[in-house]
Amino acid sequence: MRYPASEKLEIIRLVEQSHLPVRQTLDRLGIPRSTFYVWYDKYQTGGIDALQDTAPMPARVWNRIPDDIRQQVIDLALEEPELLLIFTEN
Repeated sequence: MRYPASEKLEIIRLVEQSHLPVRQTLDRLGIPRSTFYVWYDKYQTGGIDALQDTAPMPARVWNRIPDDIRQQVIDLALEEPELLLIFTEN
């Protein structure tokens, strides 16, 4: 579940002000300790702005052919169609 920055801050403040131990407070809130401490560290270093969700980066495909190389392959295939048979027969 994703929480908006305002809710993360509210949870941080609840934990800070609670008379219960951190673990017990987080258990009652249903927040994993590891998640809370990631939020808390971000808040300590960057304030509420650091609690904003960042857009997930698209996975980089390790074997993606760069666009310029892809175009060279297409051009070569169009110029030398007999080469296609070598790679597609097997």
